[in-house]
Amino acid sequence: MIRFASTREGRPSEAGAPGTNEWVASTFEEVARLLESQGANPFRVSAYLKGARSVRTWDEDVAIVLEARGREGLEARDGIGPGLARAIAELVVTGRLRLLDRLRGAVSPEDLFVTVPGIGAELAHRIHEHLGIETLEELETAAWNGTLEHVPGFGARRTQAVRDLLGSRLRTLRTTDAWRRPEGDLAPTVETLLDVDRQYREEASAGRLRRIAPHRFNPKHEAWLPVMHTERGPWSFQALFSNTGRAHRLGRTGDWVVVYWSLDGDEGRSTVVTEHQGPLAGLRVVRGRERECEVLYAARGTRPLAEEPSRAH
Repeated sequence: MIRFASTREGRPSEAGAPGTNEWVASTFEEVARLLESQGANPFRVSAYLKGARSVRTWDEDVAIVLEARGREGLEARDGIGPGLARAIAELVVTGRLRLLDRLRGAVSPEDLFVTVPGIGAELAHRIHEHLGIETLEELETAAWNGTLEHVPGFGARRTQAVRDLLGSRLRTLRTTDAWRRPEGDLAPTVETLLDVDRQYREEASAGRLRRIAPHRFNPKHEAWLPVMHTERGPWSFQALFSNTGRAHRLGRTGDWVVVYWSLDGDEGRSTVVTEHQGPLAGLRVVRGRERECEVLYAARGTRPLAEEPSRAH
């Protein structure tokens, strides 16, 4: 049985009781307002408004539709495409909508990690500081590959508990088809991501982007964080400078660019940074996809491919 995850203050919408159709519809309306205010594609704004109107007319609760018929049941309703179906499932299962968090400037990996039983605020902070991860999927990977045990406060038993808890939660999301984890050809090319990064930094530098007031590391509540929405073919992108504790501590808030992308209900996140060492030093690279960046820059004649290190001593 799918159970709605309890919410905290301010997530994801104040209107309507959590888990109800009115709550989902109000959340979609807030997403639409924020997308419009931040200059997103009008068709995307319209899609969320249409989805809100549709959900309000349903004679069944969204959670019941999801549990009984999965995402296909959601998509069978007027005005609900793959992306909105994924958003509804995410709200029902997790009690939050990551897109809305980003639009509000409330992205917080620590807040996400403390939703896992047994992980409090201090442990969540250590996870982010030591491992630099930001999603539950990345936390699950860290629990399986052994890196989580290197974080102070985590031993074999606690790590096993995290594996079990996340396995159950993420399995629920996957089996209900709440979202599919993009892999392989589903991810944008590094060329596309670097072009979005270029556009974002150019427009932010020129002062042409709307600025939002992030909730974290912003005691004066100033609207300083530029945000950009753009399209590349069927892909939708949101780009903004990293506002994590790690970025602030290392003085990289004006360098690290986080690019969120979505396509027909699939979504993901990439981080673009300036490389400071190795064959790509001084160039913009997509973290985790450095080799692809090397190939791209070599094809452009920007920088030759790195030679294999010599094994001779």
